[in-house]
Amino acid sequence: MADLLIRGATVVDGTGAPGRVADVTVTGGMIEDVGGPFPAARRVVDAAGLVLCPGFVDMHAHSDLGLLTDPGHLAKVSQGVTCEVLGQDGLSYAPADDRTLPQIRRAVAGWNGDPPGVEWDWRSVAGYLRRLDAGIAVNACYLVPQGSVRMLAMGWDDRPPAPAELDRQRELVATGLREGAVGMSSGLTYAPGMYADDAELTELCRVVARHGGFYAPHHRSYGAGALTAYAQMIEVARASGCALHLTHATLNFGVNRGRAPELLALLDAALRDGLDVTLDTYPYLPGSTTLAALLPSWASEGGPDATLARLRDPAALPRVRRALEVDGSDGCHGVPVEWGTIRISGSRDAAAVGRTVDRLAAESGRAPFDVFVALLLGDGLSTTILQLVGNEENVRAIMRHPVHMGGSDGLLAAERPHPRAWGTFPRYLGHYVRDEGVLGLEECVARLTGRPARRLRLAGRGRVAPGCHADLVLFDPGTVRDTATFEEPRQVAEGIAYVLVAGVTVMDCGRHTGALPGRALRRGPDGVTR
Repeated sequence: MADLLIRGATVVDGTGAPGRVADVTVTGGMIEDVGGPFPAARRVVDAAGLVLCPGFVDMHAHSDLGLLTDPGHLAKVSQGVTCEVLGQDGLSYAPADDRTLPQIRRAVAGWNGDPPGVEWDWRSVAGYLRRLDAGIAVNACYLVPQGSVRMLAMGWDDRPPAPAELDRQRELVATGLREGAVGMSSGLTYAPGMYADDAELTELCRVVARHGGFYAPHHRSYGAGALTAYAQMIEVARASGCALHLTHATLNFGVNRGRAPELLALLDAALRDGLDVTLDTYPYLPGSTTLAALLPSWASEGGPDATLARLRDPAALPRVRRALEVDGSDGCHGVPVEWGTIRISGSRDAAAVGRTVDRLAAESGRAPFDVFVALLLGDGLSTTILQLVGNEENVRAIMRHPVHMGGSDGLLAAERPHPRAWGTFPRYLGHYVRDEGVLGLEECVARLTGRPARRLRLAGRGRVAPGCHADLVLFDPGTVRDTATFEEPRQVAEGIAYVLVAGVTVMDCGRHTGALPGRALRRGPDGVTR
């Protein structure tokens, strides 16, 4: 007798094929059969009117600490996510050593917080993945973070690596991949990874290619230099032979309004040349990052203490201000900052949360730049922001491209985080599929399940088929929607009825069961992720 019978669901199998009504049986954590009708099982779920599909894969997650401090992970599992890709934007907690781990914690406190009670008992990728195996609600894959690797090899210096330092980086990347990472990430507007030139990145990507992984860069610009930045990453992939995944592949700011066709033309040309290129986006207009990310790269050289010292130095501040307000700093994507587009989402100054920098300035009688500096000093660089710089036309055009996938880029720790952390996947299904018709249902599900699974080379995942892992979602296509808003971002989606991970019910009739069946998924020597 099967463990579970899901009866009468519309099965959307993750391949893009038309949905069909069928029964599905689950036994021992695996999908046993699809078709039916089947006899009774130990548990029967009447799924008439519901869609059954593979669990969603979040191709860009920032749950590196969130999964350890809150392994139930309601924010993601309540959306139907059953696998996340961690280690994003070139900065995460492994590999590290006793010198760099405290620096990494400070550098990404704005993304992930730095909560008490975490037992920092790992230094390697293997050690971090073992911590995930202790019990989490969803599965997780990991990218070797290039900025953390550079920090280990040569600190926070803005210079080319010496030959021995480049060799050290190559070995660190190779070790992380041998220990199970699926690829490498970069954050090329975040120190110290941003100090690497394309030749250095190409050398590291050659290592990634030899191990069958992919490269996931946060590009050098999403603003004035965005198209050049995308073209640079395509050339890195071409020169290294490495598969490329363009992460949160947006075109923002007024300078890029209506320019998505130019990006897609670059992408199509690369695909015609035989390059292996994919991308992900989140289905919202505002972006989200740290306030410190707006600083020019030279201001971040040397690490957090050196950055804070510059912000306290009256002689350095005019140069910082010019970079932000006149020249357009590389940290702000080459566009002079518009303070009215910078809304505080997390700060020790509770009164600042939810307000834009120009509003805070007007209320206090200070210049916006002075508010900016005060917030960074008061928060020790951990202030988080929303950037109101998106363009709906670009979002829709990129979303329609055949190699597009979904990624939340969701930060979980701020007082008022971006709602994409709780709403990305139901927003795709509700707003962009049902309400706006930008994508068809089966096509959207494929972009959130089967295609990411192929990019990650996940064995037996991303499809509803006999012999596949029972990572599954049941949702109501007529009611599914995101309820998280910019004012109330921690809101559970509607219409997600059941979520199974490894055949274990984690969401049951819309409620978390407390089960923790997830684990780290590791890329093996054969290039397959299990």
